[in-house]
Amino acid sequence: MITIATTKTSKDYELLDSGEGEKLERFGQVVLSRPDPQALWSKRLPESEWKKASGHFTRTADEGKWVMKGGEKNWPITLGGLTFLIQPTAFKHVGLFPEQSPNWQWLQDIVAKAPAPKNTIEVLNLFGYTGGASLACATAGANVVHVDSSKSAITWARKNAELSGLADKPVRWILDDARAFVSREIKRGRTYDGIIMDPPAFGHGVDKELWKIEEHFLPLVRDCMKLLKPQPLFFLINGYSAGYSSIAYQNNLLELEGRLGGTIEMGELAIEESISALGPQRLLPAGIFARWTAQ
Repeated sequence: MITIATTKTSKDYELLDSGEGEKLERFGQVVLSRPDPQALWSKRLPESEWKKASGHFTRTADEGKWVMKGGEKNWPITLGGLTFLIQPTAFKHVGLFPEQSPNWQWLQDIVAKAPAPKNTIEVLNLFGYTGGASLACATAGANVVHVDSSKSAITWARKNAELSGLADKPVRWILDDARAFVSREIKRGRTYDGIIMDPPAFGHGVDKELWKIEEHFLPLVRDCMKLLKPQPLFFLINGYSAGYSSIAYQNNLLELEGRLGGTIEMGELAIEESISALGPQRLLPAGIFARWTAQ
């Protein structure tokens, strides 16, 4: 069964409209317009409303850039009980993937309900970006190892921890290539209660190690299985790569279900547009996921 995990409008985040390859979002009081190839339908709001956006991302053959009317460079918002610094970047991102908030809640629930003392739960978050999943687990009481190959992402994640009042939580911020780190952890005999991974389609490690999901994803998953404790709590895989199905990710978790029982969920991450009198509620597809839990 396919699950659609949906992010709805909240105080500091809102998907105002989408369509024609773009999305219009509100982050706090700032409205941004940026490309989204999944929005393969017509916009509902008039163009005059889109033009009111505080910032718009444009792309030429050579580069992409944000045009900000009000001069905003960064500002904090709250989502899922966590605080994030929003900062538009040259890759059209803003430092936050709002569609992940259902996964954060899922992680918090698992850690909170774990039979073992929460301060002994060890979580590994690979490709951790600006820390949403890591901070969700830390809020619930877990010890977290957060790994990313981008120094700026690590710095950003630490800032989000400070803004969220979690700077003193047991999170290790590791600047490293995910595959290299996992390989060393195997040699060190380290094990974890839960593993999170959000691999990109393509990228580079700290030392320019090449990452191609079609070549390196499966070996990484196999190695991560070696890092799980005998009675682990969860394994979560997120994906944004065009052309892949959540079924592919689910198939990698069937080993855990067969060996340990538990349950697997798979499906899509989506963002719900604001309630509008202009037509039925629409969802913007925003990624895929598969997640196993022992509970």
